Amino acid sequence: MRELSLNILDIVMNSIEAGATRVITAIVESPSRNLLQIAVRDNGRGMSDELARSVLDPFVTTRTTRAVGMGLPLFRQTALLAGGDLRIDSQIGKGTTVIAFMQLHNLNRPPLGNIVDTMMNLMTASPNVHFFYAHLTDGGRFCFDSFRLFSIMAEHDCSIYEAADRARQNFENGLRRIGARLF
Repeated sequence: MRELSLNILDIVMNSIEAGATRVITAIVESPSRNLLQIAVRDNGRGMSDELARSVLDPFVTTRTTRAVGMGLPLFRQTALLAGGDLRIDSQIGKGTTVIAFMQLHNLNRPPLGNIVDTMMNLMTASPNVHFFYAHLTDGGRFCFDSFRLFSIMAEHDCSIYEAADRARQNFENGLRRIGARLF
């Protein structure tokens, strides 16, 4: 994938398909440590130890619509090419955590991409899932909580479609404030 935000979208979609009601996405972007770390944690159905060990094989998937699952293997390959790796921790009935880390300044590291639109689209498309997003840089921390957004929308009696542009602006401004790379 050309942008890391598409990898995040793929992982979060897997979380939703696994029945997650809460998805936490955390990004650590540290130029001083030459680190970009992306973590996605969910409370979905989780995987057995055997499946968690084999899910990085592109010919292993739980999907019934096709015989291959390329998302995680490609994401791991991207991390390896950028001087990092990817690991998966999962427990049946508890959920799954996917953590990818790579060198921020590595020439093989794809851009983060449009993380704002990625997260806003996920929140808009799945209003019953609690999304929490945290982004840490050397300049600070920004957090976005979909339930807080929906609470504010209820106070002002507006829909997600009415609030989406303003929420997107707040998201972008928050990332700019901490010096995050937006694209």
